[in-house]
Amino acid sequence: MAEATPSFKIFPGQAFPLGASEVDNGINFAIFSQHATAVTLCLSLPQSGELDMLAGGMIEFSLDPNLNKTGDIWHICIEDLPRSNVLYGYRIDGPKDWDKGHRFDSNNVLIDPYAKLVEGRRNFGDAKHKLSKFLGTYDFDSLPFDWGEDYKLPNIPERDLVVYEMNVRAFTADESSCLDQDIRGTYVGLIEKIPHLLELGINAVELLPVFEFDEFEFQRRPNPRDHMINTWGYSTINFFAPMSRYGSGGGGAVSASQEFKEMVKALHGAGIEVILDVVYNHTNEADDKHPYTTSFRGIDNKVYYMVDLNNKGQLLNFSGCGNLSFLLGFFCGFPEESVPLFFF
Repeated sequence: MAEATPSFKIFPGQAFPLGASEVDNGINFAIFSQHATAVTLCLSLPQSGELDMLAGGMIEFSLDPNLNKTGDIWHICIEDLPRSNVLYGYRIDGPKDWDKGHRFDSNNVLIDPYAKLVEGRRNFGDAKHKLSKFLGTYDFDSLPFDWGEDYKLPNIPERDLVVYEMNVRAFTADESSCLDQDIRGTYVGLIEKIPHLLELGINAVELLPVFEFDEFEFQRRPNPRDHMINTWGYSTINFFAPMSRYGSGGGGAVSASQEFKEMVKALHGAGIEVILDVVYNHTNEADDKHPYTTSFRGIDNKVYYMVDLNNKGQLLNFSGCGNLSFLLGFFCGFPEESVPLFFF
């Protein structure tokens, strides 16, 4: 991996907000890790107008704990970075004591839990790229989404709701939806079916998870389900980024985020409430038997997950999904911050 070049002017940065943010003198990156002893920011810059996607290595910036750390938050600001199309992640090192619940491995490039967008493969179920990496990205070039001056929430009383529970992809993925192939199983495809929902008398849709997830997670290791694709989406990779492959035409994370908002705006405009099915109590990262380390586990396993210190730091699992996320206990504001981000 390439080291940081002198062409970038670097500042200590600031602790808040977490994630990537635009400030007066550049792009600020901030990440929480209570037990980390070393943090390295990894960047992949746009190459010839396309995302490098790790093919040509990453530029690395080692954070100095004396300059780039406030409390348990590591931060850095970099001047003259592109305002979009940059992939980023972190290498994080720390105690190697597994019995105490630590799972640090600086070989992994990890997704920022506060990344607002996540890039990976561009098309749902694309077997050619089923082992693709996932990394955070940002977009400060696009204008703020235009909700319109007359935009308002339906605000239908709960007792009057007629709810249609749906999976965004499954709702229109089949050719029987009579939609063009590029928009089947997408946010745009759902927009096209609003008249159908109204004909049914529906005034609320409950969307199964629309956060970024890996539909090929079952195929990353031999197991009884390794022939299957995960279409449900409950194994969340990131709680701030909308599922990029629900965007149309393989447009990527930025386009998918815009289309998600267009979908919400269209549904609300038709008088249909939007309810999100959000599950914070587990993630995609599984357990020590079959770890799939993409973010929380490598950033600070002992903080993000509930571990059994009487059993060699093994994860506690009361969800039936391999791990029990400690997000609700750790980030009191995590749900309040992640869900509204989808709309504003």
